Amino acid sequence: MSDSEPGDVPRPWLATYPAEIPSTIKPRHTSVLGYWDELVDSSPDSPIIHYFDDTLTVARLDDDVNALAAWLSDVGVAAGDRVAVYLQNDPHWLTSMLACWRIGAIAVAVNPMLKSRELAKQLADCSPEVVVCLDELLPTVEGAVDEAGLSPSVLVVASPGAVGGTTEHTRFADVLADRDGARVPRRTPPPDEPAMLTYTSGTTGASKGAVNTHGNIVHSTVVYERWLDVTADDVILGVAPLFHVTGLVAHMAIAAVAGAPLVLFHRFEPAEALRLIERWRVTFTMGSITVFVALMSHPNFDETDLSSLRCVASGGAPISPAIVQRFEDATGAYILSVYGLTETTSPSHLTPPGLRAPIDPGTGALSVGLPVSDADVWVVDPQTREPMPIGEPGEIVIAGPMIVPEYWGKPAETQHAIPAGRLHTGDIGFMNSEGWFWLIDRSKDQINAAGYKVWPREVEDVLYEHEAVREAAVVGMADGYRGETVVAFVSLRPGMSADPEELVDHCRQRLAAYKYPRRIDILEELPKTASGKIMRRVLRDGGDVS
Repeated sequence: MSDSEPGDVPRPWLATYPAEIPSTIKPRHTSVLGYWDELVDSSPDSPIIHYFDDTLTVARLDDDVNALAAWLSDVGVAAGDRVAVYLQNDPHWLTSMLACWRIGAIAVAVNPMLKSRELAKQLADCSPEVVVCLDELLPTVEGAVDEAGLSPSVLVVASPGAVGGTTEHTRFADVLADRDGARVPRRTPPPDEPAMLTYTSGTTGASKGAVNTHGNIVHSTVVYERWLDVTADDVILGVAPLFHVTGLVAHMAIAAVAGAPLVLFHRFEPAEALRLIERWRVTFTMGSITVFVALMSHPNFDETDLSSLRCVASGGAPISPAIVQRFEDATGAYILSVYGLTETTSPSHLTPPGLRAPIDPGTGALSVGLPVSDADVWVVDPQTREPMPIGEPGEIVIAGPMIVPEYWGKPAETQHAIPAGRLHTGDIGFMNSEGWFWLIDRSKDQINAAGYKVWPREVEDVLYEHEAVREAAVVGMADGYRGETVVAFVSLRPGMSADPEELVDHCRQRLAAYKYPRRIDILEELPKTASGKIMRRVLRDGGDVS
């Protein structure tokens, strides 16, 4: 790739932007914390979190933030120190994040599904001074800190409905009660100050701690605010895990910036999500496409009033046009395509409301959107890193204020993946002349069947066209004759049936002979990460998928 500056990249997408979408965004504050303090002063009595059926106001949450910040300082947490947050989707997450920022500490987002061995690796990597964890996860934390050779302070959060028991560790509720009324001086973090460590999913290699700065987070949050017109009149449903970059930006940070209340319910459960949409008149949500599939598959879906939904969006994995159409037919809400990674601090591409993501006539794939304000995006040859012509597939490379500066403590990996501030995503895609982008697949997922290249995404989209298919994943399996052969795994929609032969025939009629699956396994559920991505690697490697 040439050494030209990012600004030299052509930007055909700017001509496609609706008139209200700016080409560049200048946040009013250098961090989300500045917006939060502004909200505390202007709207202290406004609701900011609906937790199941209870409500927290801005003022109440800010009191909790000050109390926790005071305790963190008392136990020795200083600017630049790390605080690991090992929770489900609970209000304590937002309290912990803002309290860390109030004193200049770095919040570390930890997946609550991690076991002791996995957790020990992340804790050893970031060396936190404090771990905030659910009471039910305390044994995992104790095992992990022993294995990692660490001795952080542990702050225990009660799970919903839990009756308090004995513990040698400090309880979150006691901290808030004991320090109620405490006040910690406000501060203005510089944009290049680390705000979060958000660990990559590890689906394509070892998990790494992406350093999301205050500037990264506030830019991405204001992109959502401006592009999707999120205001204090909206109500946000928190379906994405808060430890994930989508939950960080599109749930917690946007609530603080826009002053829109965030509906939380511990962990995603379709029946409760549907109930709360109706209960709180939810207007906006953003989640993986598997969330929308789960909602549509639940027996309460048709009986729930979803008319309040104004804007829904999905990212994290490619979206089948058939699922988008199915959801719109049922609710009237069109799912906006979003593309981004942990390293892009959520969105690098978005579909503006009022526009419909085009479907590529060659592959049948749905566009992942237009590059967001201030983003520069190239499609390059994965080997030479030279730009590819319009319409030709290559690796997607992104630069802009949303790109993390580094991986925590990993300079070699940073230099390899983010040279000169340009993120080499490892995703293969292409752009049309209007600036719309399509994601074909990750380069590592390409299947080589008898010398022919097959992208799993194209086969999955065809499977989703079958009315009985709920979820689909396609992988390449070793084959003595063809080198690799195409194998599909599917789950079925409730109340519907199909056998493997029927599904193979469905694909055979719609795909070239080298592309259609030679084998289809029907499973009850497909394995997923906590953020909802289907784990092709587990299926390909023959892991436990029961």
